Amino acid sequence: MKPSIAVIGTGFGGLAAVIELKKQGFDDIVVFEKADDIGGTWRDNTYPGAACDVPSPFYSYSFEPYTVWPHRFSRQPVILEYIKHVAEKYDVMRHIRFGTEVLGASFDADEGKWTVELSDQEPVVVDVLVSAVGQLSRPSYPAIEGAETFAGASFHSAEWDHGVDLAGKRVAVIGTGASAIQFVPAIQPEVGQMTVFQRTPPYLIPRFDREFSRHHHTVFEKVPATLLVERGAWYGVTEGLSVAWVYSKALTRVIKAVSRRHMRKQAGAKPGLFEKIWPNYQIGCKRILFSSDYVPALTQPNVDLVTDAISSITPTGVLTADGKEHEADVIIWGTGFKATEFLAPMSIKGGDGRDLQDDWRGGARAYYGMTVPHFPNLFIMYGPNTNTGGGSIIYFLEAQAKYLGEYVAHLAATGRQLAVRPEVEQDYDDRIQAHLSESVWSLCSSWYRNAEGRITTNWPLLGAQYKAQAKFDPADYEVVSR
Repeated sequence: MKPSIAVIGTGFGGLAAVIELKKQGFDDIVVFEKADDIGGTWRDNTYPGAACDVPSPFYSYSFEPYTVWPHRFSRQPVILEYIKHVAEKYDVMRHIRFGTEVLGASFDADEGKWTVELSDQEPVVVDVLVSAVGQLSRPSYPAIEGAETFAGASFHSAEWDHGVDLAGKRVAVIGTGASAIQFVPAIQPEVGQMTVFQRTPPYLIPRFDREFSRHHHTVFEKVPATLLVERGAWYGVTEGLSVAWVYSKALTRVIKAVSRRHMRKQAGAKPGLFEKIWPNYQIGCKRILFSSDYVPALTQPNVDLVTDAISSITPTGVLTADGKEHEADVIIWGTGFKATEFLAPMSIKGGDGRDLQDDWRGGARAYYGMTVPHFPNLFIMYGPNTNTGGGSIIYFLEAQAKYLGEYVAHLAATGRQLAVRPEVEQDYDDRIQAHLSESVWSLCSSWYRNAEGRITTNWPLLGAQYKAQAKFDPADYEVVSR
């Protein structure tokens, strides 16, 4: 049997899946991309200052080191260039259908096939369906009264409107997460006045960025081991964060002390600022952020940090709980993504008509984040509980792609469609949720948790443990059709 495979999405996850499948000898692959270019979140997030907070030698594929990173922490345009370089080099582009959105898919148990419903053409029938839409692809807007009445320009950081001239404008920034701490310092010198509305402050630690010179690039190219050393060193640093959150309270205290010293020193130029930005929750409970320019931006004369709750939005600005209206010409939403709504808004139905979103009503779950009982030959990249609290998601994606390759190879050899055994997935989920219930992420609300409080995004252990444990074993699966 030579399986046909459909992959949804062309970010790092989709590319990893296609490259591994081709490496295993499978070429009957179609990739659906709703946009007109590849890149996923690195195509969409073009806000000023957009960059990765994981060092590029580690935030890249292990099989494709890149010797020409301009910076240790690369900016969005360069990461997108890298993605395109990989797609071209590994012959992914010819498999992609651009401008094609997947509306849903259903499995036919008699035929052992997935029928994929598309936005712009007839349905496509395949043996294996791979979702690589990720966790951070759908912008989230909080429900604030009056938001639709605002008379000025308003946009989300992930949908940045580059046609809006911010020069001299009064800009309201709602949210202080990973995107805001990058675009706030990037636009601060340009705007007339900026008001940053903070609900919960993030912990910040220094971003030890540096520019890689031509000499660095030459060394990386001529002596590849140096790039591997850089990659290995940053693997150790980022994995160290996971060690702190999972195993070491002593290391956690060290990281907190580093964060406090860093933030206090940077806030010192503006009396009272440190007290506003220093978090009152356990470090690690929310995403810790790397930044050396966000707090200095808050100290500038044209920036105000507001910690009063937002009551509503008016046609002319933002009204806070103290009754004050903060006038604005532009509102920028830095309010993150619908990270816990996996695979939405697609409708995915198994052979018995069961709806995946119904099965996930209490929170998304999957065996090692990849396969789901009763949904044969459905595979998820960057699925439930595979986000990392400290490392590089690409490290996880490579482990998942290898699992996918072995799964499809087994299908090709046997001709049998498989679904993970419910009891196997249940035992796994019980174990993972038990770890999570004792983790730092259970101590506060965050985008790691859904509305019911279930932690659906994060892997609770080390990245190395995920890679060691997430191994394909046919015994974990049951045959559902031939």
